[in-house]
Amino acid sequence: MIKKIVTTVVLSVLFLSCYSKVPVISSIDPKIGNMGDIITIRGRNFGAEREGAYVSIAGVMPTNSSYYTWQDDLILLRIPESGQSGLVYVHVKGRKSNGVLFSNYTAVPRPVEGEDFGMEPKIVSVNPQAGAPGTLVTITGNNFGASREDSGVFFSWDYEALSINPYVVTEPEFIEVSETEIGYEAWNAHEIRVRLPDGAVSGNFKIKTHNGESRPAFFDVTGKPGYKNFKDKRSYTISYSVDVKITEASRPNTLYLWIPMPVTSAVQRNVKLVSRSTNPFVENYRGVSLYKLDNISAGSTHTINLSFNVEVFAVETGIKPALIKQGKSTLNTVYTQSTNLIPADNSHIKKTVENIIGKEQNPYIKARLLYDWLIKNIDFIETPLNTAGAVSALGQKKADSCSAILLYTAMARAVKVPCIPTAGVLINSHSQTMRHYWAEIWIDDFGWLAVDPVLGAGAVPDSYVNKEETDLVNYYFGNIDSQRIAFSRGELNLSQMGSKGRLVSNTQSYSLQNIWEEASGGLVSYSSLWGDIIIRGTYAQ
Repeated sequence: MIKKIVTTVVLSVLFLSCYSKVPVISSIDPKIGNMGDIITIRGRNFGAEREGAYVSIAGVMPTNSSYYTWQDDLILLRIPESGQSGLVYVHVKGRKSNGVLFSNYTAVPRPVEGEDFGMEPKIVSVNPQAGAPGTLVTITGNNFGASREDSGVFFSWDYEALSINPYVVTEPEFIEVSETEIGYEAWNAHEIRVRLPDGAVSGNFKIKTHNGESRPAFFDVTGKPGYKNFKDKRSYTISYSVDVKITEASRPNTLYLWIPMPVTSAVQRNVKLVSRSTNPFVENYRGVSLYKLDNISAGSTHTINLSFNVEVFAVETGIKPALIKQGKSTLNTVYTQSTNLIPADNSHIKKTVENIIGKEQNPYIKARLLYDWLIKNIDFIETPLNTAGAVSALGQKKADSCSAILLYTAMARAVKVPCIPTAGVLINSHSQTMRHYWAEIWIDDFGWLAVDPVLGAGAVPDSYVNKEETDLVNYYFGNIDSQRIAFSRGELNLSQMGSKGRLVSNTQSYSLQNIWEEASGGLVSYSSLWGDIIIRGTYAQ
């Protein structure tokens, strides 16, 4: 057992970012303008005087004569004539603010008017033209297709690179509307209704179908009760395998293997298959590929090897709880439900959380109170428990990583805070991995907020602790490192292939899915070994 280090957290911490000296931009005006215009930047921690601090716009630094006003919460300056559309940052004493997009008016894409030529999708109108994550956006136009199938809507996404060449403007990447966020509400040939995904930034969005891409249109991401920065990018090459040995079998028989792949999200991107030894029977169904072994013989062995590249980002956030308005999102209904795995309606859990939160109504503060209580009152252990589960963890006041997160998720849902468990692996400085679980809470108009009480308590081997963070308790509520890979977000409930199939589940594995193996027919006896996730290569930017 690893002894926890518990830090008393004063309530005021909830209202301040733990990076209080980092400059923060709250707004810019105008967001769309012409080169040479005066731009107003509002925020905090800019410094009372400039003293070597500066602003960059799309990688271009204005000359000294461009600055008219520099105050701790206000900057006025003229946009460089040579500037372009791009992110605005404030740089103070080696620290950089969050980025806010400024768009050159002459370069802002507009819906195309006139006759419709070609089969590619065409955007005619967007309503609303601005909003925060979770906002329902209606897109009208032509050639969208009668149904979505493998089509998608993609909004701008960007991250803070470790080193930036001020003379090079990098275009934002894109993030697709998310199924996890119930992002696609309606799709037909002339209208699409989607919810703005977590991680989206102001900029172009586009529609992709099998007939091509639309011309981009502009969407302004605004109204968020805080900021979210993606940084510390790490690229991993991973491999893992499943080995099967058949002991007793007669024909006909079938063995199905449900093998997860790294998930794609705002935090984890560009998941690419490097190699695999066998092609799947069903490709990438909800993040899991189904492999089928037919008529296998007694004494035979079978191995499935997989290798992927994946990019992972750390996330740094800051929220003003007073600006949060919760309860209007569809996610508030979907991710506050009680399930067998997440028993939010359990009487012991409900009574416990009522005592913890009292009359508090703010979802962010409720989530923090539950996080602090868990760290102070539950003993976290490394070795998986045989009696893993939310209720047993609460009753015994003892939990492994999996049961701790199931308990936290159930407690959050019990007080109507939308929450999902995330499963995957941690990666240490020696490129070793261990299975690990954390949670994500949904804040309307903000997006997902990571919560990792096990790492917050330092209850993992020392080699897995981020040495750069001295205040683990505060860091791991709302922030997350890039030394992890997720294989599932939320419960993954799969349907078995045959009504008489014999199912196998792995409750302590790197994906929270209900089915891993299904045997049918004359397959009487076999053994399977699901290998650990192996890191073949790491590139840190």
